[in-house]
Order: sequence, then C-alpha cells, then structure tokens
Amino acid sequence: MNETEHLRDQLQLRIDQFLIEHESILARIAPDLSTFSTYSQKFLSGGKRFRAIFAYWGWHGVRASDPSVILDEPAARDIILGVGAALEIFHAAALVHDDILDNSDTRRGEPAIHRRFEALSAEANWRGDHSTFGRGAAILFGDMLLSWSDELMYNTLAALPRENDAAARAEYQNMRTDVTAGQYLDVLEESAWFGHSDEELITRARQILTYKSAKYSVEVPLALGASVAGGSETQLAALRAYGLSVGTAFQLRDDILGVFGDARVTGKPSGDDLREGKRTLLVALTRRELPEAERARFDAQIGNPDLSDQEILALQTLMHETGAVAALETIIAESVATGRAVLDEAGLGEEATAALDALALKMSSRTA
Repeated sequence: MNETEHLRDQLQLRIDQFLIEHESILARIAPDLSTFSTYSQKFLSGGKRFRAIFAYWGWHGVRASDPSVILDEPAARDIILGVGAALEIFHAAALVHDDILDNSDTRRGEPAIHRRFEALSAEANWRGDHSTFGRGAAILFGDMLLSWSDELMYNTLAALPRENDAAARAEYQNMRTDVTAGQYLDVLEESAWFGHSDEELITRARQILTYKSAKYSVEVPLALGASVAGGSETQLAALRAYGLSVGTAFQLRDDILGVFGDARVTGKPSGDDLREGKRTLLVALTRRELPEAERARFDAQIGNPDLSDQEILALQTLMHETGAVAALETIIAESVATGRAVLDEAGLGEEATAALDALALKMSSRTA
C-alpha cells in the first residue's frame, strides 16, 4: 500500500470516528435525526479525497524540507488528518447544496441527498409535496455538515502554535468565501450570460472555474496544509501557483466529463451539464466559433432539461467541430505543465514533490 492509499484509509477512520461521536449527539435530540447520521456516514464513505490529499502533501513537503523535523510524529500527523477530514466534510456539504442548485438526480451513481429525502417522504406517505420536503431537508443536512466541518477544523487547529493556527484559519475562512462566491457566480451565469460579448463570456467562465473549483480544490488545501506546518512565504507562493494551475486543469477536465463523460464511470448522465445550463469555458469557446445564424439555436439548447440523447450527441459533435474541445485540451496541458514547472521552486521534500507531480497528471487525465 502506497502513502496515498494509506492516507485515504486513515482519513476514512478519522471521518467515521467524528460521525459516530455526532451520531450519539443527534440521537439524544430525537430519534428522527437518525436519518442524518445514516446519510452522512454513507455519503462520506469513500471518494477520491483530493482536497485532503493535497493538504497532506503541502504539510508533508514543508515538514520534509526541515531536516530537524520528525515526519512521522503521531501528534503532528493527527492534526493534518483532522484538517483533511474537515475539508472532506466541507466538500460533502458543498456537493449536497450543489446538487440542489443544479437539480441533479444522482451523485456518484446514487440518488442525490435531496432525492433521498424526497423518497423518504414518498415512501412514508407524509403530507405535503415530497420534492419540497426533499430540498428543504437536504439544505439543512448540508448546513449541518458545514457546521461539523467548522467544528472539526477549528478544534484541530487549536492544537497548533498560535502563528500557524492563525495562518491556517485564514486559509480556511478565505476558502469558504471563495467557494460560496464561485457557486453564486455559477448560478448567476446560467441566467445573466445574455448580452455579454464572447470575450466577456470567456472571462466570466474562467472566473467561475477559478473560485468555484480551482482555488478550493487544489490551491487552498495545499496552502492550508503548508500553513499548518509553518511553511515559508516562498513555499506558500510556489504551492499557490502550482495549485491554481493544476486546479484549473482539474476543473476543465471536469467540464469535459460533464459533457462527454461515461455515466457508468462518472455516476452522472452524459451531457448533464448541458441540460443544467452550465455556462462553462467549453460552452463559451464553442459559442464564439459559431456563425451568428446558429447561435440562437445553440443558446436555446444549453439549459434545456428535456434535451434528447440525439440532441446531446449533436451538441457534443458541434463542440468538437468548432475546435472548442481541442482548445480546452490545450489549456489543460499548458496548465499542468506550468504547475509541474513551479514545483522545482517550491523548496519541498523530494517525496512530496514527486507526489504532487504525479497528482498534476492524474487530476488532468481522470475519467471520473
């Protein structure tokens, strides 16, 4: 078992421990809250754990750069595992809310949380509209996960020296603001894109991917882990540059998968982003290359929930024919190359440098 696999196992144990502790708290309030415990344990089981892994390698790289540090010190490792677990709980909350905003039916091949609550209401034949109950319950469920992520993060960071604690808290708090702002811009763009020039749409799409995903998925977890370890300004600057580049590649790959991904692998229907009306960079680049006469039809299709499989296929073909997919692949490759080059200037330990180099390639070429 390599270090990353071992880390995933340890993170799962830490998350399970935290959720079990809170299961008893919920049980004391009311038996009906057992659903929150069941859903949280299932929803937080498994996953790629990218954010926690990046936090770990940011921490590991900084510690390994100091020859006087004992890398396997249990107390220090316990702190970064707590930070990683908190990041994963935060991410789960973001996914719950994201699925509500996007009206998504599935997540990782299973019913989305709001659909699970909807089914719970329908099966019990409760009064009222089942879908309304599902959305409301899921919002509260996501809020509960957010509060738990804060609790675990701040309790964990309290064990650090004051300077490291303050730096890490600032990273986490900024991340919370960034991802919420990015989510709003994403929702806004689905309705407010009209009337902007093609270049403005491209700029706006880049801004959304930066704040909704790139910073939150890679840059901030790395900086957070490095701050926990007391990283220098040079190390943090290099990790941020790497993180933003690789995070951009990660989100652009996600945008491609949202249009072309295999549902059996991604757990979501192929073309789902097109039906949801996601105004991604891929959509903006495609639109820019279309003749004026074809744009009205294209605009009407993006965001149409009733698009047939044949219409999805036609849009996929169009994205290839306009060169938008090829352009996005070029941006991904350039972003990865930029991120990997920055690692040479980061002043990290050799193991962390090698791990981050491999992660840059993995994040940009994944199929799910």
